[in-house]
Amino acid sequence: MNEPRQPILNAPWPAVLVTVSIVVSYGLQSVLLSDLGVRYFAFSSMALAGGRWETMFTSMLLHGNWAHALMNAGFALAFGTPVARYFGVRPRGVLVFALFYLLTGAIGCLGYAWLSPGTFLIGASGGVAGLVGGATRLLGGRGTPGPFTSSPVISMTLSWVALNLILGFINFAPGMGSAQVGWEAHIFGYFAGLFLIDLFGRLARGPRATQEALG
Repeated sequence: MNEPRQPILNAPWPAVLVTVSIVVSYGLQSVLLSDLGVRYFAFSSMALAGGRWETMFTSMLLHGNWAHALMNAGFALAFGTPVARYFGVRPRGVLVFALFYLLTGAIGCLGYAWLSPGTFLIGASGGVAGLVGGATRLLGGRGTPGPFTSSPVISMTLSWVALNLILGFINFAPGMGSAQVGWEAHIFGYFAGLFLIDLFGRLARGPRATQEALG
């Protein structure tokens, strides 16, 4: 008796969609946008001060080169998979996943503006880092948000912060060339995901799950 074939890509479609959006948006960027156009849609503290808050999200669709885009896409698929699976693929869960990704990306941008005012930021790294933070809590709880004191959460958090501080200090990451590494967005996005996964998990499950958790 033949066993059913397993799909090659066993990932929830919201995680796949985010991954594909990163790749497709950079493909469009490389064809349609000049350097001036990229700078217009990039995030910066100046844009935020000018009321252009939307750049917190448009900047997530832009990348420096194919290596930058593919690296973020790979991380989004790897770490977005457990987060999307936890939220579920019903409409409510998909909406919560999208909001989680966008909000952690926005927090990453705000952290970048705070620590590096006057410079431009592009890339989905803040939102992707949020997925890493959320997935880390899920790893610590084996599928549900685990305690902050769990071994996976502590070890991953220390490693993530140390790695990004080193990248920021030497200002180098594979595929980035001479571009500045947005380590600030990586760290702030990660901690946003680490702390917000509980709240968004309750939102994904609705009022009944919240009452069960409280009761």
